[in-house]
Amino acid sequence: MKFTQSYWLDSTPATNYPTLKKDTTLEIVVIGGGIVGITSALLLQKEGCQIALLEGNRIIQGASGYTTAKITAQHNLIYAELLNTFGREKAQQYGDANQKALNFIENTIKNEQLSCDFQTLPAYVYTTEQKYVAKIEEEVTACQKLGLEAGYYEDLPLALPIKAAIQLPGQAQFHPRKYLLALAEKFVQLGGVIYENSRIVEVEKNPAPILTTAAGYKIKCERVIIASHFPCYDGLGFYFTRLRPERSYLVGFTAKDKFPPGMFISAEKPIRSLRCQKYGEGELILLGGEGHRTGHGQETGLHYQDLNKFGHQLFSVEEGLYQWSTQDYITLDQVPYIGKLTSSNKNIYLATGFGKWGMSGGTSAALILRDLIINGSSPYEQLFSPSRNITAGSVKNFMIENLDTSKEFIKGKIKGGEEKALLGRGKGQVVQIEGEKYGGYRDPAGKLHLVDITCPHLGCELTWNSAERTWDCPCHGSRFNFKGQIIEGPALQPLKYFPGKAE
Repeated sequence: MKFTQSYWLDSTPATNYPTLKKDTTLEIVVIGGGIVGITSALLLQKEGCQIALLEGNRIIQGASGYTTAKITAQHNLIYAELLNTFGREKAQQYGDANQKALNFIENTIKNEQLSCDFQTLPAYVYTTEQKYVAKIEEEVTACQKLGLEAGYYEDLPLALPIKAAIQLPGQAQFHPRKYLLALAEKFVQLGGVIYENSRIVEVEKNPAPILTTAAGYKIKCERVIIASHFPCYDGLGFYFTRLRPERSYLVGFTAKDKFPPGMFISAEKPIRSLRCQKYGEGELILLGGEGHRTGHGQETGLHYQDLNKFGHQLFSVEEGLYQWSTQDYITLDQVPYIGKLTSSNKNIYLATGFGKWGMSGGTSAALILRDLIINGSSPYEQLFSPSRNITAGSVKNFMIENLDTSKEFIKGKIKGGEEKALLGRGKGQVVQIEGEKYGGYRDPAGKLHLVDITCPHLGCELTWNSAERTWDCPCHGSRFNFKGQIIEGPALQPLKYFPGKAE
């Protein structure tokens, strides 16, 4: 087993774009090197704009490098809910926007002759529980009302006691990193510039955006697209109160069984998401799910165990090869935020909150942002607007999410720690040293690494993630490695690292 290794990264070459090392002036800056950022940058470069893309790490090593890589307008059971929340017109727009994203990806692959394992397949949402049958029936009716070609099934070619399923034909899957690496190369060929290891830590918005990197370099520009997963600049949009961070897990294995044609996901929790991927002369079965709010839940390594157990129940597993986890953000009403950062911002745009459907959602965001910048409008801008009205259901979600955040903040402040001597090799936990609390991790060589576990974002106390050996924020989803360096989330500064206190 390759420990927490994404197959998408393992099967593609590393990138080595330069780091920004001087002050500069640009037309449009795209912050973030995932599917939103790369696609947006390419689309705008093709429109004659001069674009620079800045990534805090290496491109396509965030959420886009750890996805299940389904390209689909079927986002579990969402359309019946959208009809009830937004009405028919906007629910149909949601489906149209994601279907157009799928078509864009397919056409781009054909026109550019890209080799990225693209495959058209039906997508299924299934249930093994009687109580979800009515929900699936309702979803089929909603999809058909919105013009989506949905079908109802009571049996699937999976070794599960299926009660009901909805099928959406003509969806797709691919190798996301092969696709996005090719788009990045095309962007550079057209005159675009990519800077890696160039994290933006400050944005001044007036009169025109001025960005500052972690190394202190300034970038003056006319417009900014924030495609950094979680917005690296809030602009008083209070996104940390309107986005819920969730982690999910995936295992990859080979099996004697032939995987059935299709992509599958369960309606009930814990989620079970299944697809296969070309792997040498055979196939790699990818099984995902086990989602939970970041920094919460059981011992994180148990999620891999549960997925592997399910995989062995369903298939004649030959070899477990990969396991990895990922993080995404979910909005209050399940619809991503795409558009101007706030209603008062004229030249700062963002895209976030794809709810684990970033391949179609992220591509759709890039198309919408291109239209907003080039044409001044998009037919989808009201539906996805970050400043849209909050529905009654969303207000309830807002209260629940922020009450939970408050509880985690208080709980973290009063929680104690163990003495550092009790910390074994390969283990991490909160430790006490001379009455002070630290985050401790003892590496396999026996060296103790200590960090301040107060999140630099808004002061919540971090929790240890044993599966990834990271410190995770249970409030807003910031994550750090055991030396305190930023992995993802709203935090812009690393944790304090105390090598002198280690032993």
